[in-house]
Amino acid sequence: MKILHTSDLHIGKKLMGRERYGEYRSVFTEISEICKKEGVELVFIAGDVFDTYTPSSEAEEIFYSGIKLLAETCAVLIISGNHDDYVRLTAAAQIAEELGVYIIGNNLRAVYCKKRKNVYPSRSGAGWVVFTNCHGEEVYINALPYPNEARFKEGRSDESFTQKMSRWIETGEAGKSGDGIPSVFLSHIFLVGGAVSDSEREIDLGGTRAVGLDLIPECGYCALGHLHKRQKIGEKAFYSGAPMRFSFDECGQVKSVNVFELDKNGVKNFKQVEITSIKNLVRLQANGVESALKLLERYQNDYVEMTLNLDSPLTSVESAELRQTECLISLKTNVKSPDCVDNKISNKNKSSSELFSDYYKSRYDAEIPKELLALFLSLTEEE
Repeated sequence: MKILHTSDLHIGKKLMGRERYGEYRSVFTEISEICKKEGVELVFIAGDVFDTYTPSSEAEEIFYSGIKLLAETCAVLIISGNHDDYVRLTAAAQIAEELGVYIIGNNLRAVYCKKRKNVYPSRSGAGWVVFTNCHGEEVYINALPYPNEARFKEGRSDESFTQKMSRWIETGEAGKSGDGIPSVFLSHIFLVGGAVSDSEREIDLGGTRAVGLDLIPECGYCALGHLHKRQKIGEKAFYSGAPMRFSFDECGQVKSVNVFELDKNGVKNFKQVEITSIKNLVRLQANGVESALKLLERYQNDYVEMTLNLDSPLTSVESAELRQTECLISLKTNVKSPDCVDNKISNKNKSSSELFSDYYKSRYDAEIPKELLALFLSLTEEE
């Protein structure tokens, strides 16, 4: 079966206040064209469809029209991520299933099995589903949305997170019959060894919610969401990465979707197909306003973070002239003045854990205990 894997759409996410709805629409259109060109039968979206629990009406319209476009070509299986309100995301699941779009939230309900088009769910249970195509080929999917106790409506217990993960994963293995059907583990988790970027929350919570490779069930392909940089961990675990660039530390990163075939012998013809319809993020430096304006003119089709090296502060006229440039998203200045020495410690660009650690050290003159940092990060986590 031919499969496409993507994740972390974060529809509605802004870049330093700039709306990007046009790019989100372009991404869906481009992925739809990739599906047609590559003959994709089944699409995985591994969580974080939206950027917030309460997306705007325009963000929801982009999602619904986008998955409808995908469903014209193939079946679509979606799980909820930590940024998604899974109740809201799955509210239209029964209507979506009529179009060949299947959404699994933390209620882990079975999807409705009915033959539709060329690819359809033929069997399903809590946290798992088997898709069958017109050639009789099958794929078993263990689908685990972003896992935590609150979402699964579990109270406190003596179980560790690792023990809970093992139990939750085992739930999705219950439908396996031992007949050698190729399988996929689809989830939205932080896998040990994964590389993060500035656009993500501190999602490993100090390591307390990191998942080891040894917990991943036996499968032909592990389709993950949560990390925005595409990467492979171990032999079979893949983060497709977000199809858009969300922060300037992602400058130069190629954004793509994973396309592959899966049969009883494993993955074949794996490729990463680049997403080209999105804007580039560019970091530039200039010595003076005039040089900056010339540079910005060359990069007017991109989003730019500009660092200006100056001998004196910007005037209001110069600042206004720069701000009128549509592509300029972020402006930083380095003023080299012998008469002005700034010894302040800047908190700019520091993460939540760094700020909290600095505060703790200034208050108690000691390094923050790891357990307290993990507790703090759990309070800032999307539940």
